[in-house]
Amino acid sequence: MLETVPVHVAAIELPMLLVSTPAGFPSPAQDDMEEPINLADWLIEHPAASFIMRVEGYSMTGAGITDGDLIIVSRAVKARPGHIVVALVHGDRTLKRLRRREGRLWLVAEADGYPDIIVDEHVETWGVVVGLARKYV
Repeated sequence: MLETVPVHVAAIELPMLLVSTPAGFPSPAQDDMEEPINLADWLIEHPAASFIMRVEGYSMTGAGITDGDLIIVSRAVKARPGHIVVALVHGDRTLKRLRRREGRLWLVAEADGYPDIIVDEHVETWGVVVGLARKYV
């Protein structure tokens, strides 16, 4: 059983620009504002079944998840192939992508050097990653 510690996600509303920010070529700046957005509401659809976990390690860097990131994990979402999941393997937690190959389910890392894990009676899919938070500065 995993121990949990409550994390208070404050209901802070931040202004959201109506326009997107291109990640390619620059675009003329605009001053249009959209309604405020509450990041907790946007990231966490099922608060009673959600958890925030800190990532430890580098096996999911190919999916843009790295050491120290915070992931939002929902136990309300049914795990399907393609989802990134937190799984218990022989009682130990791991973060991997769920894949279907040759009619079987596998936990697959998104970085070289990590073995694939077949989903069998020793593996429990614990939750689905529904969000990611990373602080840059």
